[in-house]
Amino acid sequence: MTHVALDVRRAAFGSRVLALVSGAVVVALAAQVSIPLPGTPVPMTLQPMAVLLVGGLLGGPLGAMSMILYLAMGAAGLPVFTPTVPLLGAARLFGPTGGYLLAYPLAAYAVGTVVANGSSARRVALGVFAGLVLIHLGGLAQLAILTGSISGAARLATWPFLLGDFLNLAVLVPVLTKLTPTLRARL
Repeated sequence: MTHVALDVRRAAFGSRVLALVSGAVVVALAAQVSIPLPGTPVPMTLQPMAVLLVGGLLGGPLGAMSMILYLAMGAAGLPVFTPTVPLLGAARLFGPTGGYLLAYPLAAYAVGTVVANGSSARRVALGVFAGLVLIHLGGLAQLAILTGSISGAARLATWPFLLGDFLNLAVLVPVLTKLTPTLRARL
């Protein structure tokens, strides 16, 4: 009987490790879709959507660990960050997009914690919104430090991305509402 329990634990551990690594890879792939925007050093990417998706699907702790793995991969010099920002490795965390990147584990944790198995669309929307706010606060804080101006940072880091954030909400709410119970049951 104890062998069966041990086999189940090993399988669950293997599933979690695979999910953790897969989440980091999904965000790395989303980072490669990057559109430079005029007047801001921050490109438009699919990263925020991927971070929120990973957090919602994996849950708070596992989603946050997946984002920490993603940041470690990028800081180590692997080409997982957006290619349109010229800084490499750990230097990226101190550049204009560093605040967004550093907020990813917090955002994934928030979404994953609010979005529970069988969550309503309203609860999922609240989780996604909370994650987006955390990502924006991280980006805003970093750019405010770099520019010396909160209003200038908002002009560079927040206003150009609000329409995309509403699209993220519109896409992620039905997807997470549908997929979260199935995936989390397997983790």
